[in-house]
Amino acid sequence: MMQNVHLAPETDEDDLYSGYNDYNPTYDTEELENDTAFQEAVRTSHGRRPPSKTSLASSMGRPMTGAIQDGVTRPMTAVRAAGFTKAAVRGSAFDPLGQSRGPAPPLEAKNEDSPEEKIRQLEKKVNELVEESCIANSCGDLKLALEKAKDAGRKERILVRQREQVTTPENINLDLTYSVLFNLASQYSANEMYAEALNTYQVIVKNKMFSNAGRLKVNMGNIYLKQRNYSKAIKFYRMALDQIPSVHKEMRIKIMQNIGVTFIKTDRDKMKKAFQKLIAVPLEIDEDDKYISPSDDPHTNLVIEAIKNDHLRQMERERKAMAEKYIMTAAKLIAPVIETSFAVGYDWCVEVVKASQYVELANDLEINKAITYLRQKDFNQAVETLKMFEKKDSRVKSAAATNLSFLYYLENEFAQASSYADLAVNSDRYNPSALTNKGNTVFANGDYEKAAEFYKEALRNDSSCTEALYNIGLTYKRLNRLDEALDCFLKLHAILRNSAQVLYQIANVYELMEDPNQAIEWLMQLISVVPTDSRALSKLGELYDSEGDKSQAFQYYYESYRYFPSNIEVIEWLGAYYIDTQFCEKAIQYFERASLIQPSQVKWQLMVASCFRRSGNYQKALDTYKDIHRKFPENVECLRFLVRLCTDIGLKEVQEYATKLKRLEKMKEIREQRVRSGRDGGGGSRSRREGSAGSDSGQNCSASSKGERLSAKLRALPGTNEPYESSSNKEIDASYVDPLGPQIERPKTAARKRIDEDDFADEELGDDLLPE
Repeated sequence: MMQNVHLAPETDEDDLYSGYNDYNPTYDTEELENDTAFQEAVRTSHGRRPPSKTSLASSMGRPMTGAIQDGVTRPMTAVRAAGFTKAAVRGSAFDPLGQSRGPAPPLEAKNEDSPEEKIRQLEKKVNELVEESCIANSCGDLKLALEKAKDAGRKERILVRQREQVTTPENINLDLTYSVLFNLASQYSANEMYAEALNTYQVIVKNKMFSNAGRLKVNMGNIYLKQRNYSKAIKFYRMALDQIPSVHKEMRIKIMQNIGVTFIKTDRDKMKKAFQKLIAVPLEIDEDDKYISPSDDPHTNLVIEAIKNDHLRQMERERKAMAEKYIMTAAKLIAPVIETSFAVGYDWCVEVVKASQYVELANDLEINKAITYLRQKDFNQAVETLKMFEKKDSRVKSAAATNLSFLYYLENEFAQASSYADLAVNSDRYNPSALTNKGNTVFANGDYEKAAEFYKEALRNDSSCTEALYNIGLTYKRLNRLDEALDCFLKLHAILRNSAQVLYQIANVYELMEDPNQAIEWLMQLISVVPTDSRALSKLGELYDSEGDKSQAFQYYYESYRYFPSNIEVIEWLGAYYIDTQFCEKAIQYFERASLIQPSQVKWQLMVASCFRRSGNYQKALDTYKDIHRKFPENVECLRFLVRLCTDIGLKEVQEYATKLKRLEKMKEIREQRVRSGRDGGGGSRSRREGSAGSDSGQNCSASSKGERLSAKLRALPGTNEPYESSSNKEIDASYVDPLGPQIERPKTAARKRIDEDDFADEELGDDLLPE
């Protein structure tokens, strides 16, 4: 094996790369200036001969770098390091990047007169004009926005011509052209120059070089919609929908919404055309002039008298009445929807009717317009519309005055209501609505007998006038003629079987007649009609309580509380019921709610503390009493409980509360002495409740006549003998007296027909105003 191993000579171990930096002196360019042969060759033609292809060998027999020797290319080696030459050794500076040559020459000045530069400047100006146009539009200056858009369009056309002269048409900026045209069309549309806008959009849409230009057909459809050209609007919407890809779901949905809205608009036009066709239907009825005798001829007069009410004449009346009914119904249906507002729609219907053979229906439409204002709670517009009829014929004047009387009656302006009621009655004595409203104004003044006469006259003129019949029942109730009142309400119940107000009045009359069983029966019928009425439920609970049926009373009181948890009477009864049944913990939530409803009344908070005390939670009771004392520092009863509880528990605050209690009792005694000294000798004494929960907070908790109907009583606060029960026989009544007093029943206004079924305190009908 060792025979194939060749050891390197020892001389080579010292310098492995020796010989690589040795080169032929011929390549020493530093000494060429001193080489006479080279200089001679340069000056003669010999130096201009092509170099020989034969590679020069080195003086040491070393091949040239990169030369091919024995078929193998020798790798190139560095003659010298980058930047390092022999001249560097002689003192030349190190400058591999050639920076010593000085600064670069200045850039060539831009030629502003060149066509390319002019095009760039003009393009910049067009973009600025488009931006200024958009900003002006956003600021609301539509005129300036349109001027800027037009200026941008003019300059953009100049730009296109200049580009065509300098470059090929393919280099035209299509995005700029698109934005200029689109902005111009938008500004035309904003300024309601729809024809110009459509023309500009058409230029964009027809240019196949603009991508996605078909979407602008939506804008064109919007313009046609504003012009009420619904067929073209639908056409362009559908064309735009066809060009929107299915991936753009939101845009497609919006376009389909526009199509639906346009179809609705189309229906409006169809409704108008249908109404005009309805008006133009011939009745084929002769004029009424033929029933007027032209002479004093007895024979002619007998013939006219005979045909005035024959079957043919009756058929003509029925046909005319039917036509008027259809026209009025159609006008009421389409007027609120054919225009931007119901008032404009009614005006259109009125104009169409005035130009037809049904001229007399125009006034009825105007009155319906006023009624619609009423339903929208716009009383001023309703009054203004109705006052226009004060100088019309008697029938229209009576209807308008009746509604005006009704309006003023609702606003408690009884003088104005009476004035317009008189005008309505004088214009048409047989108008039952006018007579009913006149009776209402008399009823409001307390003259019930006279009010009943007007209601009776209204019924004589129209036996189906339910308002007059209802108001007679109320009048008889005020006069304490309960049998007659019951008769009126029973008759009304036969007409209006499911009227909640009528059912309530019947039950109330039976209650006044001291027949609770019948009252309960009719209230049960009322609950079947309006099962969620809290006042009817509480009334049922009250009647069952008066009959001694506590379980049924609790059921209806609880249902009433569930539907309306803010009725103090119901809350108080439920709290008293739970205390009476020894469930004081359940009573706490009701008294806490009462304290939230009436936070200024200390008795509810005292009852909460009393319930904690009765249930054995003395610490919670003590905390509650302390909180009450902070809110009502002059309440004697609260201080008494604090003294007693602190004494029993052994708290140090007892002395503080006892001092406050003595001071308050002394002040109370001084006040009573002053009152007694200021009285006259025969003035008598005024009874005071010293042990009541609210005596020192301005609230009197003594038993009232209204509270006698509640059997559940709340124990009074304890005295000083026993720590947790009162030694006094005084009791707190569980009733609540409404500070407003009983509400006055108001008669029904004759201008309304629909009965409101959810209000029993106010004896009025609903807000629908239907003139007779």
